[in-house]
Amino acid sequence: IGECETLKIQESAENYLESILILQKRKGHVRSIDIVNYLDFSKPSVSVAMKNLRENGFIHMEDGFITLTEKGLEIAQTMYERHTVLSHWLISLGVDEKIAVEDACRMEHTMSPESFTAIKTFITQN
Repeated sequence: IGECETLKIQESAENYLESILILQKRKGHVRSIDIVNYLDFSKPSVSVAMKNLRENGFIHMEDGFITLTEKGLEIAQTMYERHTVLSHWLISLGVDEKIAVEDACRMEHTMSPESFTAIKTFITQN
């Protein structure tokens, strides 16, 4: 697997983990069908992703319910914070909300922790 392919797999996993966190906040519990509906992905795609996340120690699945492990929660919270900060920042700069959210979604996966911290610091100081 090339570097770009690995990045896409990582980005996909991060999106799933972030989605699980968001759904947990909204509903209190998460099932695969909730993820299917939230992301508008096929049931087989979500099923394969959940299997991979479980095998890699990012989620637990019990009685049809999905919970994040400590490792999964840490990644999900990082992505959620990045997404929230970046989308609000772009909107404050005058970017259309829909575009800002889409751009933040792409940026959150590729930005270094150093760059994100610098942006966050800049935002809070201004």
